[in-house]
Order: sequence, then structure tokens, then C-alpha cells
Amino acid sequence: MDRFEWTNDALLPHETFVKQQHGVRLYDGMQKTQFDYGIAIVTTHRLLWKDMQSQGVIGLHLGLVIYAEEDPEKSGKSPKVVIHLQPAPPNKAPGPAMSSVNTYIRLSFKEAGKTEFFRCLSEQLCRRLWEFMPAAQPAKPTAQPRSIHKGIVGIERKLEEKRKETDQNITKAFEDLNKLMTKAKEMVDLTKVIANKIKEKQGDITDDETVKFKSYLLSLGIANPVTRETHGSGLKYHEELARQLADVLTAPVEENGGMMAITDVYCRINRARGMELLSPDDLIDACQQFERLRLPLRLRKFTSGVMVLESVSQGEEAAINETAELLKNLGSISADELAQTAGVSVMLAKGRLMAAEEVGKACRDESVEGLRFYPNLFFNPPTS
Repeated sequence: MDRFEWTNDALLPHETFVKQQHGVRLYDGMQKTQFDYGIAIVTTHRLLWKDMQSQGVIGLHLGLVIYAEEDPEKSGKSPKVVIHLQPAPPNKAPGPAMSSVNTYIRLSFKEAGKTEFFRCLSEQLCRRLWEFMPAAQPAKPTAQPRSIHKGIVGIERKLEEKRKETDQNITKAFEDLNKLMTKAKEMVDLTKVIANKIKEKQGDITDDETVKFKSYLLSLGIANPVTRETHGSGLKYHEELARQLADVLTAPVEENGGMMAITDVYCRINRARGMELLSPDDLIDACQQFERLRLPLRLRKFTSGVMVLESVSQGEEAAINETAELLKNLGSISADELAQTAGVSVMLAKGRLMAAEEVGKACRDESVEGLRFYPNLFFNPPTS
């Protein structure tokens, strides 16, 4: 909570309103705070929280956010979003807390709306519009006094000015190179620590190390992103884009259990592309080329409307069999419980359960307690 600062709901210059949601509570790490049942607002630059009674407003600049994720909690609790943060800057304006031991906050949604709010927040974190300030309007030209130096003196003065400009450019270039070398050294050191812990099997990786390692991985981008300027337009552009998407996403999709929601794909790929952002339509059109090009991924749409990328090697059948095996072992399961067990989003977990239902390996039960799935004993009766 020490990253928040007191503010008002007036927008900053070049800031745009995106989404708001009522009935949101703030957590400092796992601890409840006094900021309960307010209005959460996401803009292109900040995350705001407004008290509906006192009208007090606190704000968090999105530049302090490392990444955001959905909190896979047990069923019966309000859905939450976890936001991992960088340390508070030394020149930060006063806020509700002077210091905090936690490196993340949580938003608890008591009136639903979490999915759409998380999508809008993730989209703004991918776009990073606060980094792109519009260029200042050029000043009106004013009459410049004519140089009275001519001949050899004038030439020497121009050469001296050119030399100074070259020295400044070289100095700035080496400063940027030193920063890059420092950041690379930090990543190498952190990788060695994690590798040694895994090799020696001594304890777990701390939360701080995990967050820092994820932030370094997210900062790695695609070196030569496919664009319309370099690969034309139409089918050729989408084919080349599909090949690049397959190269970048095959390993993450397989590590994610063979499936990844298209919203997660959109945020991940645009974060890697940097300035060359990809539109949702171009992403879908490129994904539709996977099967025709015989790439290791394919686009799939569940009956619930959820679209995912799935690995051809693991595929739908493997996901259905894994889900059916869980149903057999646990007796019954909800989408929330499957999401927590399999480490996937709730939407993707619901899609897996409905896919298992389509092929006759699961049955649903809708009651006041929600939607649960059970093994299909009609097609697979228990052995006596």
C-alpha cells in the first residue's frame, strides 16, 4: 500500500478513462485494509480507488506494476486480482501508508466484474501509454542573429560544435550500454541462484526472486517482429505472423498444460513485441493459419465461447483425459477447483470441463451452490 498516493479523480494530461467497477476491496498482500467496498478505476496511466462515502481517492501509477494475474482462490470467496509491484520511488507523493513489507496488492470484487476489469487492466499494462508522451508543439521561429564570423574562424567554430555534439552522443551511447550490462549481470546472478537451489534441492525459491525473475523474462522481447511494413499485407502477412507466433508460444503453451486462453496470448505477445503492437483481429487471423501450415499449435473455441491456443502434441484429447482422471479421483469438481489444481484460468478450466462433457466423460449438476461436474457413470459404470 505504500505505492499508493492521495489524489483526486481528475484525469492527468493525456490520460484517458478505461473502466470502473463498484464494490472493490483493497488488500495489502494478504491483509485486509480500511479501503473497503469502493470504486476501482483503471485509466491509461493509473489504477484509482475511490471511497463512495467520503469521496477520498488514492492512486497507483501503472509504471510501478510488474505484472497482474488472477488469484485462483477456492470457491465461495470473492474473485480477486493480484498486482505485483516495484519498490516505491523515493520522490513519491504522500499516501495512505508510509511503508509496507508486501510486494503486491489484491483487489477483491464483491459485485462481480472481475474478468472484464482484469482484461482492461492487462491491456493497459501491455500498451504502456504512459511511456509515450506527445511531442511538444514547435515554437514559432524567431529571428536568429547572423554570425559575424566568416572565413577560417567560422569554419573552426562549426567544427568545434560538431565535435562537442559527437562527444555527447558517444557518452550517452556508453551510458545506455552500461545500463544494459548491469541489467544483464543481475539476470545472470539471479539465474545462478535459482539453478543452484533447484540442483541442490535446498528450500523453495522466495516470492521476491520469483517476481524479479518473471519481470526479467517479461522484459525480453521479439527481436524482429513481423509487421505489415516488412511482410506486406493479406495472407502472406498472416502466414509469417503465424510462424512467428508458433515459435514464441509453443513452449509456454505446453508448460501451461497444453492450453492457453487467447486473452493471455494477446497480452503476452504484445508485451514481447514492444512498440509493434498486434491487433486482436490480426492475432485471430494468424492463429487460424496454424492447422493449414501444419504448425505445432491450433486455435480452438469452446462451446462457452472461450477461445484458446492448444498444443497439437498434447491436444484436446489429452486435456479431456486429464480432466476425466481428476473427476474420477476427486469424485466431483468445479471450474474454480480445477483452475486451482491445474494452474489455469477459471474460464479455461470451465472450457475443459464442458469439453469433457461433450464427449461423454463428465456430467454437470447445477444447483444453488453453483455448477459442478461429476464422472459420467452412464457411459462408464463403476466396476463391481
